[in-house]
Amino acid sequence: MKNVAVILSGSGVFDGSELYETVISLLAIRRAGAQYQCFAPDKEQLHVINHLSGEVAEGEKRNVLVESARLARGEIKPVTECDPEAFDALIIPGGFGAAKNLCTFAVDGADSQPDEDVLKVCKAFAQSGKPAGYACIAPALAASVYGNKVKLTIGNDTSTAQTIEELGAQHVECAVDEIVVDSDRKLVTTPAYMLAEDILEAEAGLNKMVETVLSMQ
Repeated sequence: MKNVAVILSGSGVFDGSELYETVISLLAIRRAGAQYQCFAPDKEQLHVINHLSGEVAEGEKRNVLVESARLARGEIKPVTECDPEAFDALIIPGGFGAAKNLCTFAVDGADSQPDEDVLKVCKAFAQSGKPAGYACIAPALAASVYGNKVKLTIGNDTSTAQTIEELGAQHVECAVDEIVVDSDRKLVTTPAYMLAEDILEAEAGLNKMVETVLSMQ
């Protein structure tokens, strides 16, 4: 049975992992006959967003690992405990947390800096030739991990795509229900809620991403 590491970035689309993307990805992993272990950085998240109003909750602080535990039903570990040698693949769902807590893309754009602990794990997967799937805005992190004109997608947003290319990636436009595969790097990306207007649209691309990642040797 293949074992998949899943890195989360909090709980909630505006300041953490996108809930639907995470659940769909975890379900796809299990349906494919694989198992997973969730991880997250143990640190304070960039900020807290009131998901009803969409505004920053001034003065409120939350921990990325603690918030991610909501999605993982408590079965989660600090990303520093992720040993890539113990896993066959890596999956990173989207949500703005991927661009706020796993790296600083949401704030710094082309000057984005990955979280050091997250980067160490992601690079270990990349350098060992193990397949990985990054969804939604998470490919902004992948650009820093792989660089060297790695092929990836966030959909078709021109401004975001240009900024990601400044980080060293090659952006490929992609429909919401499709994936972009860089076979040489064993990297699979899909737009998910960068484009999805319905959970079924997001599911189609996410399922393809997970299935493709798990099919890679």
